[in-house]
Amino acid sequence: MKKIPLLLLPGTLCDGRLWTHQIEHLADIADPYVIDVGTDKNLATFAQRILAEAPEKFALAGFSFGGILAFELYRQAAQRITRLALINTNARPDTEQGLEKKRQQLQLAKLSGLETLLRETLIPLYLAPGRNGDKALVQLIVDMAVAQGFGVLSNQVEALISRSDSRPLLGQVHCPTLVLGGMDDQLCTPECHREMAAGIPGATLRLLENCGHISTLEQPDTVSMAMLEWLSGI
Repeated sequence: MKKIPLLLLPGTLCDGRLWTHQIEHLADIADPYVIDVGTDKNLATFAQRILAEAPEKFALAGFSFGGILAFELYRQAAQRITRLALINTNARPDTEQGLEKKRQQLQLAKLSGLETLLRETLIPLYLAPGRNGDKALVQLIVDMAVAQGFGVLSNQVEALISRSDSRPLLGQVHCPTLVLGGMDDQLCTPECHREMAAGIPGATLRLLENCGHISTLEQPDTVSMAMLEWLSGI
């Protein structure tokens, strides 16, 4: 059986380690490509570059920042995307409060370093209650961020600040779509996921109990199974 080309878009300050479990457990059905998502400050330009290098037809999964980027890819090349997974993400534009928080976070990272930003500010927002004590999980998230570096964070923040409202696009998504999030996600709330699923014709909604923002690492087995069903058309 020919494998499905699968583009995986990580989130802010994340790399391919975010998708380790999914890459392994989808290997029988998919041929995954993890895209570096920290090289461009403009989502439209970045999407154009990805599309120039991507297979002619592919399934697309975006996590958080990667989901926002996935909307831009769909906006530009809907006919090339065979399946779409939107994981712990958001179709809405940023708010003034969100913009100010991002500027503050960027300043903290610049002054005190990415590890301080992650441990003091972001990880308490990322994980479900009780998971902050999972030292291995926390260290992995920190390690990914430090490996990405401040320049990547700066690019990603600028891209997020200038992003479009993707809610008008939802009704135009006509490929099999999985919308997956965590019930304890403080950044991309269950409300955001219900909104996306309600707007996309025929979308499958999965909201995971005892799961925060980093679902692929917090509940890897459940996410991989949901993605397998999505890719298999079950």
